[in-house]
Amino acid sequence: MRVVVIGTGPAGITAAETLRNLDPSGSVVVLSSEPFPPYSPPAMADHFLSGREQTLFWKGEDISDRLGIKERRDVVVEAVDVDNKEVVLSGGERIGYEGLVIASGSRLYAPIDGAEYPGVLNFKSLRTAEALVERVRSGEARNALIVGSGFIGTELAILLTDLGVEVKMVERLSWVMPRVLDSQTAEIAEKALVERGVRLQFGALVTQFVGDPRKPAVRFENGEEESADLVVAATGVKPHVEFLDGSGVAVNWGIQVDDRMFTSVPSVVAAGDVAEAADWLTGERYVHAIFPNAVVQGRLAAMNLLGIESRYEGAEAMNSLKHLGVPIVAMGTMSNPDETVSFRSDDALRTIYLRDGRIIGVQLAGDISSAGLYRSLMLRRTNVEHFRNELADPSFEVARLVFAAPSEMVA
Repeated sequence: MRVVVIGTGPAGITAAETLRNLDPSGSVVVLSSEPFPPYSPPAMADHFLSGREQTLFWKGEDISDRLGIKERRDVVVEAVDVDNKEVVLSGGERIGYEGLVIASGSRLYAPIDGAEYPGVLNFKSLRTAEALVERVRSGEARNALIVGSGFIGTELAILLTDLGVEVKMVERLSWVMPRVLDSQTAEIAEKALVERGVRLQFGALVTQFVGDPRKPAVRFENGEEESADLVVAATGVKPHVEFLDGSGVAVNWGIQVDDRMFTSVPSVVAAGDVAEAADWLTGERYVHAIFPNAVVQGRLAAMNLLGIESRYEGAEAMNSLKHLGVPIVAMGTMSNPDETVSFRSDDALRTIYLRDGRIIGVQLAGDISSAGLYRSLMLRRTNVEHFRNELADPSFEVARLVFAAPSEMVA
């Protein structure tokens, strides 16, 4: 099969690799809007701190040569012509396909006036991240203002602080990483950030980016302005789907896919940050923009495109912070639990969210032991009712649940 893959992030390169392994006689063309080999976005912070490239270019810089993939870098996809089965590049070039994998990823989502202003930076791609870090290393930037305190904003705050930049992070809500951390777990993260020198301001609604490109600023709801050498938008991401306008591929927030990763158009699949897939717990469809989901979706998308049927069990929500100084893992959901079970010590907080006797969410800070087992119990929907009061305690042998006799389990 002749396949075109739009995007070389974790989903795109996994799909391309799967296609080559399962269909050696076929051809694969991968298209990237950046000038770099396929890389792992979560590894960017570590790359700039350590200089290591092995984790950044996680498949190897020569992955395309090794697999016999034709890689086109620094190209822009303008449209998809599904009637003629062609991908249209800027300048009018058309590339035909028999199968199409859309793994175009996501872009910065900043619903703030002036977000497109040249002075506003972001840490969403390796291209923009390199430009940002270069300004720091050249001595041009000594202080930074980060708008948003999600995982990207927090990772960036840590990176810039370690590079010697004075960092302030502003958040319109009441604690850091509000979409994935509960307020108590967030307190531990906030303490670690402050100890590293990051200044935090909550309840700060930025309404506009203003100022000179070399000295940008933000304007708050109360009319006050604050400038910095670097102003960075870390307000969220949005699937990159603009080139699909008029294509017939159904798009909501992301590309709507079924449990085989097929879109509304035959011979077209989607995976990764651009795909709106079912959640394993709720069945609701939304974009789950994390690395593990992208890899699984990319592999399944390729298999199903080749006719090797494989069903997607659903995406999961999981995040971890590795550079904070305090390990933090958040998985599942905090929404509508029947009860929560917590363990707290001087340097750790462990909270398990339960519904109908089953784990639906886990928040671990300071002590992340048994995170893998909690995840296994959650994904298997194991009933833990009989052990609920012990679950969060680090000394509890969670493995007991995996091998529990039927008489120990609650139906």
